[in-house]
Amino acid sequence: MPNFFYKGRDNQGVLVQGMLEAVSSDSAASQLLSSNIIPIDINEKAAASTGIDFNRKGSRPDLDDLILFSRQMYTLIKSGVPLVRAMTGLTQSTRNHYMVEAQTDILNNIESGRNLASSIGKHSDIFSSLFVSMVSVGEETGRLDESFLRISEYLEREKDTRERIKAALRYPSFVLIAIAIAITIINIWVIPVFANMFEQAGAVLPWQTRFLLTTSSLFVNWWYVMLGVIIGSVMGFLLYVKTEKGRYIWDRLKLRLPIVGDIIKRATMARFSRAFSMALISGVPITQALTVVSRAVDNAYIADYVLGMRKGIERGDSLIRTASATNMFSPLVLQMLAVGEETGQVDELLAEAAEYYEREVDYDIKNLSSAIEPVMIVVIGAMVLILALGVFLPIWDMASVVK
Repeated sequence: MPNFFYKGRDNQGVLVQGMLEAVSSDSAASQLLSSNIIPIDINEKAAASTGIDFNRKGSRPDLDDLILFSRQMYTLIKSGVPLVRAMTGLTQSTRNHYMVEAQTDILNNIESGRNLASSIGKHSDIFSSLFVSMVSVGEETGRLDESFLRISEYLEREKDTRERIKAALRYPSFVLIAIAIAITIINIWVIPVFANMFEQAGAVLPWQTRFLLTTSSLFVNWWYVMLGVIIGSVMGFLLYVKTEKGRYIWDRLKLRLPIVGDIIKRATMARFSRAFSMALISGVPITQALTVVSRAVDNAYIADYVLGMRKGIERGDSLIRTASATNMFSPLVLQMLAVGEETGQVDELLAEAAEYYEREVDYDIKNLSSAIEPVMIVVIGAMVLILALGVFLPIWDMASVVK
């Protein structure tokens, strides 16, 4: 006879759980009812121990985990599965350890009488404020399944944009790493050989050669200092950008970087437009939506402007006026917002603005390698020229002396 895990409430409404033997889940439910326990969830023991190897040492949930969670919740809720049963099933099938713990806590909070949004909001390290607000609106309007569908679509677009940017930067990154490795090898093992030869010859060395010998001496004699400075600088930078002021300054500098700065700005504005549109379509009040979206743009500098828009609207200004004051939107997008405000279709026009920015980002990403390659060619060419002149000029001088 199989064993069943159960959860239920007694006459006083207290949550009880345990295990019992029964022929089937219906039989288990009958036993619980006869014991004055109202069953909430019943699962066979085999289902509770499916042999899934949870990643106990894995990383925190990423976009893939959140997309999967949103898609599964949308499917289950749309199919009419009760919320508690849906969360129980997801908890048993999720592989990420952190996600399992979060879902278990969410399930316990729901069973204790909390709503889903407040239960999810307790895990702000996993679920963003936009995620929580969308779930809250879905619960209030009775369209929770639609909220999870919109969340999954938003996260999928976000993942796609990030993947395309990573793919575009992969080749330049590999080239820069290869150049750094080549410079290290040349300075530590190649240049010292020529340095000994030039010293024995007693030749007058040009500035290119003296420059190479100086850098080689730094690498050979002070490599541990250079390594310590690099590691310390990286750690200091990472700690600094974790502070509120540091993150604000770094997010502002990112938008001004050559070549990639415009791409980052357009991608951020696409994220803002998409999130703002989704929040308005779902029924989130405009001031609350702006507050939520300011946290979703993942850029403290732009978030400050978004909060400025919220303050302007609270003072009675129009959306188009507050948007124009930020100087963050292109004239085309501002025109679309103006039309949307006049026609009462701001959410739809924002969605079109997001598509416009996404197309721009897609175009820029496709041409990113073409824009970076000339700069890299110039840098590599200058390095090769200095190396060639620094090595071969003294050799030519020594050869002319021999003749």
